[in-house]
Amino acid sequence: MSDNTILTDSPVGKHIDAISNPSALSYLLFDKKKIQLVAKITIGRESDNNVVIDNKLASRHHAVIQKIKEDYFLKDEESTNGTYLNGTKIPAGKYVKLNRGDKITIGSTNLVFS
Repeated sequence: MSDNTILTDSPVGKHIDAISNPSALSYLLFDKKKIQLVAKITIGRESDNNVVIDNKLASRHHAVIQKIKEDYFLKDEESTNGTYLNGTKIPAGKYVKLNRGDKITIGSTNLVFS
């Protein structure tokens, strides 16, 4: 008899297994806090953002991290001073894939994707 179940064989079961596994979850480390990533996180100086950066170099709505399929992507929201990924300025309005350990710099603030 086979040990295959809906959890091991179906795409839905694999997704449920992945989200129930805490080590599979992604976090954004910011200001000594872990922020669990959801489908979309906004970053900026304005208080309506999910991650508020109190820094004059950050735009009111500076950047967004969005989950697309199983990966997370960073997009600069045409900010004044730009968004940096691992020290390189990313193009405004374009999605850039994030990898674990990537450092996002907005103004003088660093966030780590892990």
